[in-house]
Amino acid sequence: MSDLASREHTVALDAADELKGFQDRFAIPTHGAQMCVYLCGNSLGLQPTRARKLVNEVLDAWQAHGVHGHLDGTRPWLPYHEFLTNLTAQLVNSQPREVVNMNTLTVNLHLMMVSFYRPTAERHRIVIEKGAFPSDRYAVESQIVLHGYDPAEALVELAPRAGEDCLREEDVEAYFAREGGKVALLLFPGVQYYTGQRFDMARLSRAAHQAGAFAGFDLAHAVGNVECRLHDDDMDFACWCSYKYLNGGPGAVAGVFIHERHLDDPTVPRLHGWWGHDKDTRFDMGPDFKAIPSAEAWQLSNPPILSMAPVLASLEVFSDAGMDRLRMKSLKLTGYLEQLIDTRLADRIHIITPRDTNWRGCQLSLRVKAGDGRKVFENIEAKGVVCDWREPDVIRVAPAPLYNTFEDVRRFVLRLEEALGASKG
Repeated sequence: MSDLASREHTVALDAADELKGFQDRFAIPTHGAQMCVYLCGNSLGLQPTRARKLVNEVLDAWQAHGVHGHLDGTRPWLPYHEFLTNLTAQLVNSQPREVVNMNTLTVNLHLMMVSFYRPTAERHRIVIEKGAFPSDRYAVESQIVLHGYDPAEALVELAPRAGEDCLREEDVEAYFAREGGKVALLLFPGVQYYTGQRFDMARLSRAAHQAGAFAGFDLAHAVGNVECRLHDDDMDFACWCSYKYLNGGPGAVAGVFIHERHLDDPTVPRLHGWWGHDKDTRFDMGPDFKAIPSAEAWQLSNPPILSMAPVLASLEVFSDAGMDRLRMKSLKLTGYLEQLIDTRLADRIHIITPRDTNWRGCQLSLRVKAGDGRKVFENIEAKGVVCDWREPDVIRVAPAPLYNTFEDVRRFVLRLEEALGASKG
């Protein structure tokens, strides 16, 4: 065994990790007597150990106070979503008034398209990437149909060049230069879920705006994974879920960013609900809607407090760790994973994620060059490695810097090597 893949090597790397204590702030699933090699934070993040305390705090307040829990207790429910606001703004580099935690991802995408997809006969196309996450495509297609247009013409899917795995941003710019007058909305990922490609959101926002279109982003695989600067990147809106890298638990409350230029604009259409109404007069129960002068105006209903509590627990961990330090560790983890694959498995594994570390997060998407990739995946899962299979032929591996170690990466590669050998045999 080479030094690079030795246990001694990873012991030294993990000992030098300045974030090594953060693993103790998460519950790691087990496989037999050992902890799993959990590399699936891109699908469901692990439970912060503090999440149970915060959920129980809500349950205890409900038991002790009943309806008065809205105003009494350590963290009253009426303003509960506000406890997440500053932490969220810090995480995505926005102004606090530009973000709100509400609903779930696809619901929020629909709400944003009510505001920022304003089709006309001349300008009604929505541009997405080929192979977008299916829920995004469903949402976009249904919005186009709702407005009376034909998805066959109005839904534009930009694909990588022949023989390439990832879409070039200059090709997106070229499309807008050529056809931008027909586009109403760009809806792109910050990090593409399948390939793991990271996009330059400022560059894509600029291309859309120069053509007169709005720019929105699905950041399900970006927030908590890569450093985001949503305000400065100048997008019109962004949405993300909180159950992947943000470790908020299954079905966790999602997040929304709306650029400040839209917050005080009365011409922006929006669906209204009472939680978006001015807080000082909300309980006057009057018939006229008065919007909160922030992203909170897009709220519809009072938030699910039990679902918000784990998100709060995780955001506190992110605040303590800092995205700059997390990003540095992420680069080291994926770099080590890439090195091991290149030195031990290059003849059998093709990495479709960009090699340039600037244009990827902590996920590497692996394609088995020959044989049954699904069987290889099932083999490593049976040995206590939790990662992710995506049809038709990709194993997604995501060493999350908050709780993964260099030893996790080493163990994964050795299990993958064994599985490839078994598959070959």
